[in-house]
Amino acid sequence: MILLIVFLLLVASELLYFRLADRFDIIDKPNERSSHKHITLRGGGIIFLFGAWFYAAFYGFQYPWFLTGLTLIAAVSFADDVHSVPNRIRIVVHFASMLLMFYQLGLLTTEQWWIVVPAWIVCTGIINAYNFMDGINGITGGYSIAVLLPLAAVNAVAGFVDPAMIAVTLLSVLAFCFFNFRTRAKCFAGDVGSVSIAFILLFLLGSLMLKTGQLWYLVFLVVYGVDSVLTICHRLLLHENIFKPHRKHAYQLLANELHVPHVAVSAFYMALQLVISFGAIWLPVDKWLYFATVTVVLAVAYLLFKRKYYPLHEAYLQAQKH
Repeated sequence: MILLIVFLLLVASELLYFRLADRFDIIDKPNERSSHKHITLRGGGIIFLFGAWFYAAFYGFQYPWFLTGLTLIAAVSFADDVHSVPNRIRIVVHFASMLLMFYQLGLLTTEQWWIVVPAWIVCTGIINAYNFMDGINGITGGYSIAVLLPLAAVNAVAGFVDPAMIAVTLLSVLAFCFFNFRTRAKCFAGDVGSVSIAFILLFLLGSLMLKTGQLWYLVFLVVYGVDSVLTICHRLLLHENIFKPHRKHAYQLLANELHVPHVAVSAFYMALQLVISFGAIWLPVDKWLYFATVTVVLAVAYLLFKRKYYPLHEAYLQAQKH
């Protein structure tokens, strides 16, 4: 009953946000780097922050430092959705938010201090990679579900976090998908959505890895991880600014150059990650060998795909110049 009430509150909050976004012109206008063709409301992913607040309100403030960090990073991301925020301010807020999350995870101790720097680098990379994901309809929500479901399955055994937290986060993602995972999206997640859900997933993954001592659980992010890392490498080889918007991800080539429907591409990424994640959980194999094998296979598939179809994107870029 509580989860049903939370879900209804999430939907109501999202609808209220739509009215405010429409009134204050918080929209995403398509340009030559966009994968969409229509003006769409931006920032619908603020529902992920609402979900965290509703979880705390109904189930208790069990993770106050994490919630504070999430609120800070969501606030600066939403501000950036409305009006560009200077990089130095965003960097400071991101760093402060991650320190709060690390404190909640128990990393800011004399025994664990050495983990903070590599953890900050990894978290920064994952948040930024997730932030570029909101390019086609359904991919942010669908992929987040593909990460949350195996986390819920492992949590049922390992008990690394309150199950209600994962359940409420899933409800917020499902509510968002209702408006985004469709041919004509009602809204996009925006920076506030992609950064917020990445922050939440990092907290859950961090809790799991600290509880079990197993880093191979990063396999839960391997599909988009391979796409993101290799796309960054490709852009560096092209001497591009990796912080500027682009259309070079494999999923973007599928949607834009090969004209595969957005929802089909998002469903494919979601299904592939689910298969890989539950394979890691259930198959009686060496987990690190499994992680390495999956990573290599995905990397080879990515390289072959880009080698064959990237010329289509180059042709698109040439056409835009003329």
